[in-house]
Amino acid sequence: MSNSYLYHSTRNDNDAVTSKQAILTGLAPDGGLYVSDALTDDATTVDLATICGEDYHAQARRVLGTLLPDYTADEIAQCVAGAYGPRFDTPAVTPLVPLGADWLLELWHGPTCAFKDVALQMLPRLMSVARTADGTGNNVMIVTATSGDTGKAALEGFADVPGCGVSVFYPDGGVSDVQRLQMVTQRGGNVAVAGIRGNFDDAQTQVKHIFGDRELAARLADEHIVLSSANSINVGRLVPQVVYYFSAYAQLVAAGKLALGDPVEFCVPTGNFGDVLAGYYAKLLGLPVSRLIVASNSNDVLTEFIRTGVYNRQRPFEKTISPSMDILVSSNLERLLYYLSDGDTAYVAGKMRELDEQGSYRVEGEVFERLTSLFGCGEADDDQTRAAIRDAWEHTGHLIDTHTAVAKCVSDATPRTAGVPRVVLSTANPYKFSRAVLTAISDPADAASIDELSDFACMGTLRAKTGVAVPPQLAELQELPELHTTVCDQAEMGGFVQREAERIFS
Repeated sequence: MSNSYLYHSTRNDNDAVTSKQAILTGLAPDGGLYVSDALTDDATTVDLATICGEDYHAQARRVLGTLLPDYTADEIAQCVAGAYGPRFDTPAVTPLVPLGADWLLELWHGPTCAFKDVALQMLPRLMSVARTADGTGNNVMIVTATSGDTGKAALEGFADVPGCGVSVFYPDGGVSDVQRLQMVTQRGGNVAVAGIRGNFDDAQTQVKHIFGDRELAARLADEHIVLSSANSINVGRLVPQVVYYFSAYAQLVAAGKLALGDPVEFCVPTGNFGDVLAGYYAKLLGLPVSRLIVASNSNDVLTEFIRTGVYNRQRPFEKTISPSMDILVSSNLERLLYYLSDGDTAYVAGKMRELDEQGSYRVEGEVFERLTSLFGCGEADDDQTRAAIRDAWEHTGHLIDTHTAVAKCVSDATPRTAGVPRVVLSTANPYKFSRAVLTAISDPADAASIDELSDFACMGTLRAKTGVAVPPQLAELQELPELHTTVCDQAEMGGFVQREAERIFS
């Protein structure tokens, strides 16, 4: 394997590792994120004509085989077959449907009804292969912060996987009731869940501190336990998401809406920047993406960054009806900075140090020019989000969730290039946010009465009002016992991880 196919930190290119090692480790030792210089190598491309003639399984094998080259073809094939089987309710995995002037890429047909399933049904399989190849016999404890959807998808993906445990932290009071119930009812002898007193950024920051805690690492090492992540900071979470960008393009070609090689645009609702970064990776691999539009809610730190070059996390945090995007520290942006700066690790390390010490940083010159040449942006507040849900339902008959609605609102407000189709990424089933969706499509006079309903009553009312079926895995939540009731302070998270790891692997 050539050096360009190895992975190294965004902040230091001295210590290269294989993709298997990067997936097992999750976060680089210096706090950076793993990247591969192969992405900017002209030889690292995916043949567009070939991939457009393949089904999703073959597309996944092709993309993963390109970006994770130390996995054998058989290992990749087994992982793909296991990840994208009957737990997805359509063989297309991520089907494309028309929505007004746009196309909607439905990413929520997996077991937890959110786009995270596409990656988190894959990551445990990639990690199991890497763990076997590692040969140390170490057990792996996954530590993950979630703004709502990653938590359940990680729990579902890693539940009862041999040699792995998973601990998930969510902001107590900062996720929807359905999202919370999906996590706290999770079964499996190797799972642990805790709410934290704080927001997602607090949880994510503390998780990074846990990874950097050498004393904790030493104590766990004595028990033959190592830590890793299921957040999109883990390259094994990010790489599978690249596939559905190629899948969307192939579906447009098959429908006669694109000729091979024609450009396409994507509008992506994002908070941690992982979902839209996967689109950037697809472009580097040869997908003719002319623009990636970043859609933010009221926590529009990314939109501000793209418009001004200033990333400023020192701003009010707002709780919105699109809670999975309620994020002010977008971890995956660090990977983009690496590539926009031509792989300048000192530059990236300096910007991350400024963010940590001063709460902000600025990019200028060629880095800023490259950023704005590819990325568009926009934001939508809660009222605009509700209006987008109502408009989609009334004019197209599509019921969309709050995060998809943010993207749809931004897409509608963003000028179009004639002849270039635009794909909006739909990231969650609307029933994960049934209260907000029901309120959006109902008469404003009914808002007070909707507020008095339980989330499950909202589901039933929404079902009766629209005729859209409730996914059974969400409907059953009201009957399941709550198994995980811990709520802790941020300072207690490290102790929680150690106790649960020792319990799971004792």
